Amino acid sequence: MNKINYQRELDRITAGIQERGEPGTLLLHSCCAPCSSYVLKYLSEYFKITLLYFNPNISPAEEYYKRVAEQKRLISEMPVKNPVSFIEGRYKPEEFYSAVRGLENEPEGGARCFVCYELRLREAARMAAEGGFDYFTTTLSISPLKNAAKINEIGQKVGEDYGVSHLPSDFKKKEGYKQSVELSGEYGLYRQNFCGCVFSRKAVSKEEKDDIRV
Repeated sequence: MNKINYQRELDRITAGIQERGEPGTLLLHSCCAPCSSYVLKYLSEYFKITLLYFNPNISPAEEYYKRVAEQKRLISEMPVKNPVSFIEGRYKPEEFYSAVRGLENEPEGGARCFVCYELRLREAARMAAEGGFDYFTTTLSISPLKNAAKINEIGQKVGEDYGVSHLPSDFKKKEGYKQSVELSGEYGLYRQNFCGCVFSRKAVSKEEKDDIRV
């Protein structure tokens, strides 16, 4: 089975948009301001972006609202070529806990995370279809800890379910993650040390304790 080069696929699509001379429309799911920084800078060259902040996995509520505030601040402060608007999705953590029931003991990056990817991407696809967007995608693939192939596989699947095109991506390419770290520093963004859910926080706490023992 041939490995898909998602960056090459994205380059092909953006080249077509440039040739057309009119920006496309993109519904971009974001997990946090730091991860979205590079993606917004990059994709706003080709798209009018509506950023969807739908992350029922984040806990506690204080953490969720802190991340929302940082996301809004970044959008208001960062210059972009084409306009970026913001939609905050519903925040109902019970949706996440219901979706991952039975997977609580799965390791980070495994089956529980894949369910979480789909929960958020499915909502993005639904809203993109209802809003008549050309594409939808997520910032999730920028993280070195996230499985870009699985994210794209899920995005393709839910896009087909709702009849809207998923924009293929692996935002780690072109030093995307490095640039997101640099942009986070430039804008003084809050950078959390865990993905967002209670399980990822526990995993980070365990790693920190293990490091102390060593």
